[in-house]
Amino acid sequence: MPTKITAPRVYAACLSSYNAGILHGAWIGCDQCEAGIMDEIKAMIAASPTPGAEEWAFHDFENFQGVEIGENESAANLADLGLFLSECEFGGALIQALSGNNRVEQAQEALENYDGEFSSPEEWAEQTLTETEALKGLPEDLRVYFDFKAYARDAELSGNIFTVEVNGSVHIFRNC
Repeated sequence: MPTKITAPRVYAACLSSYNAGILHGAWIGCDQCEAGIMDEIKAMIAASPTPGAEEWAFHDFENFQGVEIGENESAANLADLGLFLSECEFGGALIQALSGNNRVEQAQEALENYDGEFSSPEEWAEQTLTETEALKGLPEDLRVYFDFKAYARDAELSGNIFTVEVNGSVHIFRNC
């Protein structure tokens, strides 16, 4: 499984202070549960220099691996995203490739069908066909003519696999 990365975080700003021309807020780590995020937001609001402060918005975010965060994102979604992205170095690219509403849930389901990291889809095809002995009946002198690149391309075009490229590596997922 991928290595741990820098935790995603958001900047929660007090809107009462913001509207009064005062910058007051806090950076909040999103690699925690929803309740933890909400506790930090409540503490930031409680410390506001503006009397009667109640509302907040997320004015900045970082380490979400390209996944966009809205200013009114739910704490539950931030927690799900933050925990997932903290554990999966290519999680952001996977979420973007899937681009669904239940993005973390879809990404976790895709990981169940993860075939691994390769230098190219062609390398995946050669390894997969060798390990499964799919070319076993093909005489050795004819194997050199097998087009692994075309096989990988066809697997992707037919929807049998999809790929996510990150930092020069290709991550392959089966669509089962």
